[in-house]
Amino acid sequence: MSKQLTATEMGLVPCHGCGLLCQAPPPEQHGYCPRCQAPLHARRPGSVQRAWAYLVSAAILFFPANLLPMMLTTSLGRTQKDTIMSGVVYLWVSGSWPLALVVFVASIMVPLTKILALFLLLITIQLRSEWAPLQRTRLYRLLELVGPWSMLDIYVLGLLVSLVQLQSLATILPGPAALAFAGVVVLSMLSAMSLDPRLIWDPIGENSD
Repeated sequence: MSKQLTATEMGLVPCHGCGLLCQAPPPEQHGYCPRCQAPLHARRPGSVQRAWAYLVSAAILFFPANLLPMMLTTSLGRTQKDTIMSGVVYLWVSGSWPLALVVFVASIMVPLTKILALFLLLITIQLRSEWAPLQRTRLYRLLELVGPWSMLDIYVLGLLVSLVQLQSLATILPGPAALAFAGVVVLSMLSAMSLDPRLIWDPIGENSD
């Protein structure tokens, strides 16, 4: 069975701007895509560094997102501050357990799991690990798929505020945790988008030569 050659081994590189497969430029020379004129690179420049920067920022914001008030409720002159977890507990105790489960998964489990999974991918890439490349690639694709759904909690909060304001039951305002939580979601998405998943397979290709 003949060995399957990669595009790099055949002297080809994909354009990161338009996706065109181009002839690789000579070593130590700059090449440009003939279609969109974007610079040609075998891998995204600074992929790991940018992914680490976004991920560390998201991990730092994860703590205020869960410790600071997510929602400020004012009723009859009294103001109540609720964090994500206290809101989940309140919804569960009041009988709205499906909504409590949705908020818990979307607000705590999904962002935390995504942050830990990105840490795993980045560490194994930097260690040039050959461990389970197919499974790590599938994990990366899964992170890309579930990333936007992390904003579900913000949508639920907005819907709750609208319903309560409409019925004139109380005044509900988003707390400082809402901004931190949005930052966690956006930064973790940028981290996943910055990471070049082909780096997972590079050590295997090098050691198979």
